[in-house]
Amino acid sequence: MAEISGLVLPFFGLIFLGYLTARLVRQPADAMGWLNTFIIYLALPALFFKLVSTTPFEQLARFDFVLSSVCTTYLVFGLVFCAGRFLRRNSLAESTVQGLAGAYGNIGYMGPGLALLALGEPAAVPVALIFCFENVLHFIVAPAMMALAGGEKGAPGALALQIARKIVLHPFILSTLAGVIGAYFAVQPPLPAQRLIDYLAQAAAPCALFAMGVTLALRPLKRVPAEIFYIVPAKLLLHPVLMYLVLSFVGNFDPVWIKTAVLLAALPTATNVFVIGQQYGVWQERASATILITTMLSVASVTLLLYLMGAGLLPADLFP
Repeated sequence: MAEISGLVLPFFGLIFLGYLTARLVRQPADAMGWLNTFIIYLALPALFFKLVSTTPFEQLARFDFVLSSVCTTYLVFGLVFCAGRFLRRNSLAESTVQGLAGAYGNIGYMGPGLALLALGEPAAVPVALIFCFENVLHFIVAPAMMALAGGEKGAPGALALQIARKIVLHPFILSTLAGVIGAYFAVQPPLPAQRLIDYLAQAAAPCALFAMGVTLALRPLKRVPAEIFYIVPAKLLLHPVLMYLVLSFVGNFDPVWIKTAVLLAALPTATNVFVIGQQYGVWQERASATILITTMLSVASVTLLLYLMGAGLLPADLFP
């Protein structure tokens, strides 16, 4: 347990330091702009490129893994969406943001750093695959559902073009695609370029976690939404359990890949859910509260999950 604590506490400690710094050092929210730009456009893309480009190409074509993990995530989305729509009688737009809050984990900021620390470099490929394909679907689902709800204005063709542009030009997806091409052709960057990529990749996790803590501090908890009582169990418990069951049932995956997918599924709600709510003027304050609460509770739930994995109490495949 001491080994798990030594892994998790520094990780969440970076989030706490970001939170504490933002509370003590008053800066406008706009001050985060350049740090977020560095993380999204340089540091994390460098990390994805570095790890994917050095992976054997045949490991990058596991579409059975991608399909299983993405379908599991959207099963959770559907369940939370239905709970909001039919049990709470929320609007289509509100139910969509709730569904994303229950299924859209922090796989961008928290995922790579935690998975690589806990499971090593073999976790890089499943992290990149899950991130890219889940985000492609998130980029499609959110505007499509908001269009159905009447929150997205514009012609269908223009909307489709806007979605395609977000997908094709996203730096994480571009860097992963570059990594796939590099793996296929066995490209080896020149030494100065490789050192620059290494420097950027090493900065990804600490900068992303610090930025996440600052973001949480800038959105203080004002009230606990009633929907939190089914969103939190769905995100922190149901999502990883279903991921574990589905991937074990489909089978024939590397144990590290299964553990990586389960770990990513157990992460708290992504800060992008608040961004989506803010973009469409829907469920903003409650999305912020959900992110804060799931992040705080995930300290315990993720620590427990890592302990179960490390102690061998969670077999890599339930149905060998």
